[in-house]
Amino acid sequence: MFKDKVLLIAGGTGSFGNAVLRRFLSTGIKEIRIFSRDELKQDNMRKFYNNNKLKFYIGDVRDKNSIDDAMRGVDYVFHAAALKQVPSCEFYPMQAVKTNIIGTENLLNSAINAKVKKVIALSTDKAVYPINAMGVSKAMMERVIVSKGRNVKDTTIMCTRYGNVMASRGSVIPLFIDQIRKGSPITITDPNMTRFMMSLDQAVNLVLFAFDNGKSGDIFVQKSPAATVELLVNTLKNIFGVPDHIVKTIGTRHGEKLYETLLTKEEMVKAIDMDEYYRIPADTRDLNYTKFFEEGEEVVTEASEYHSHNTHRLNEEELTELLLNLKEIQDDLKGY
Repeated sequence: MFKDKVLLIAGGTGSFGNAVLRRFLSTGIKEIRIFSRDELKQDNMRKFYNNNKLKFYIGDVRDKNSIDDAMRGVDYVFHAAALKQVPSCEFYPMQAVKTNIIGTENLLNSAINAKVKKVIALSTDKAVYPINAMGVSKAMMERVIVSKGRNVKDTTIMCTRYGNVMASRGSVIPLFIDQIRKGSPITITDPNMTRFMMSLDQAVNLVLFAFDNGKSGDIFVQKSPAATVELLVNTLKNIFGVPDHIVKTIGTRHGEKLYETLLTKEEMVKAIDMDEYYRIPADTRDLNYTKFFEEGEEVVTEASEYHSHNTHRLNEEELTELLLNLKEIQDDLKGY
């Protein structure tokens, strides 16, 4: 489907962008454009991959002109540019608004004007029942995507929603491994906290599934197993051969949830089960509110949300197998 096509990855220097490159560079794709504001990471990628299919564009989703320059001649867009750190968004919420909401609208408008065929944006579980600035900004990003997707014909605009992506930049697994390496205590917030367990390769698979099966305004979620933070830490300690490594419980951080929610109960009512994935069709209601005062949805009352407390819970053997299959863990073990 990507043969002789041009793909642009906004925020392409991150974990997701690198996972896409590992998957795509050896295919018949014509060109992959990396759009980001970090010139050092772009230079590192240029040297590491040394591939003529890769083109680099320095810019920011906040700057529409820089997006327009990168968007010309593009067939497809993966939108991964975002402010993702909960604490930094909490301290600077307007920065999250400018990048995650306004930046997304800039990118979508540019893609529509350039007649891009498909745009797939990456969202997060934190957009579901948001309790922090990052989650609120991502929830609004989703609404922008659904709204644009509903009203545009020539460009298909979709969204994928992730829980915890194992070993991605800024996630807890690299932090725990770093603490093991340094011999410092592993710091956890709550041992009973649960998180979905999803690999970067599965994150790419979700985007490709949406690409292949989605309609404009759709949101896609992968069904994933979960594990407690306590099990994750104990499994990593055993993998790295330090079962007695000290663990320190520091308490739940500001803006942090006990479990990840990927679908609200309202979304579960209309979600389409597609085996390994859920597809949430766009709400196509118009501004004629009157009829919605007369007819409700009783089924919503009985629905339950989909979260990391009620999905399949991994045991240590299953989690060990998942972790050992990660390239990042394999690389860490080689150097340990």
